[in-house]
Amino acid sequence: MLNCRDVSRMLVAKPERPLYWRERLALRLHLLMCDACRRFARQLVTIHKGLRRLGRDTDDGGDVHLSPEARERIRSTLHERCDHADPSLDRDHRPPRP
Repeated sequence: MLNCRDVSRMLVAKPERPLYWRERLALRLHLLMCDACRRFARQLVTIHKGLRRLGRDTDDGGDVHLSPEARERIRSTLHERCDHADPSLDRDHRPPRP
């Protein structure tokens, strides 16, 4: 029988690799009994749908465009919350795009 940690790992990996029939069966049995894992599975589905929608709604294939003010608010919030801010967050130290 799978525990919740195993199930959460399987649910996260599921879009990247197909599950074997025994894994699918064990996953379904666990989800029948565990409310928390069912809720987590629904949350993952919602996240995946939102990410697909976000990718579809951007005009150039994936980049989300933020105003300079929004970028600065995000940058300052990150700097406030992190003891050692990552220099890659600074505009002058941004890594080159591939």
